[in-house]
Amino acid sequence: MPPLNALRAFEAAARHGRIVDAAAELCVTHGAVSRQVKQLEQSLGVKLFRRAGTGVALTEAGTRLLPALSSAFDLIETGVNRVRPSSDGALLVSCSGTFIIRWLIPRLHGFRSRHPDIEIRLSESDAPVDFAQDAADLAIRTMRQPWPDDMIITPIFGEEVGPVLSPELQADLDIRSVDDLARAPLLHTETRSTAWSDWLAAAGRSDLDAASGDRFEHFYYMLQAAASGLGVAIGPRPLVDDDIVIGRLVAPLGYIESGYHYVVLRPDRENARVDAFVDWLVDAAVKA
Repeated sequence: MPPLNALRAFEAAARHGRIVDAAAELCVTHGAVSRQVKQLEQSLGVKLFRRAGTGVALTEAGTRLLPALSSAFDLIETGVNRVRPSSDGALLVSCSGTFIIRWLIPRLHGFRSRHPDIEIRLSESDAPVDFAQDAADLAIRTMRQPWPDDMIITPIFGEEVGPVLSPELQADLDIRSVDDLARAPLLHTETRSTAWSDWLAAAGRSDLDAASGDRFEHFYYMLQAAASGLGVAIGPRPLVDDDIVIGRLVAPLGYIESGYHYVVLRPDRENARVDAFVDWLVDAAVKA
């Protein structure tokens, strides 16, 4: 086998397309990466790179070698992380901004009281999770079954959704049935563009037009617009319950199960801090 350092240098340089970027990633000099790549080429008896402007491009042999090496290094990293003891640094939790603002932050004091020694950092994201590449220790996402089989999944609660609006707008519109929504301004969000049509289908009323109305880039903006009396939104119960309790929103038609679940995703490795946070999340969801 060629030297491991030479394989690593080639993989980094091929992935970046620039020797200098590979050197920065590996914390070595530009010359060290060049020497390692040259050593690998001599060992294999083939050229792996050719010059391309200010960077490098793969030869046919390099193109064949790169995917195998990238997969191998990913497997090594995954195996090492599974046995590495958890660090004493902050626990990085990835979840959507709406969930952070409307559900997690109002309850986070409960975790701090239970585990004052664990620092929490919140990262806003609802993108697909890849723990081999992402820095997050765990992620909270909304998804349907079946769950991914390459990580540990812990359901927190199922999602119920329904029309929500401000008490003032409800006094004007007097919404008592699905038919009454035909005369109401509907609010939409780009992050779940089919929310209205999905809810109407679940309610057995696909005949109503759900396409018109104002649209907002983020879920939180839409819910704020609903609380401000601009229209009626489809609100997930876990994210609007607090507003219902204090009277900022009302849900005149109740809720219907959406088929989505709020779940915690974490890598398949031991981490006592992650276990503590997930246990608290499950308890907090039961009390919500």
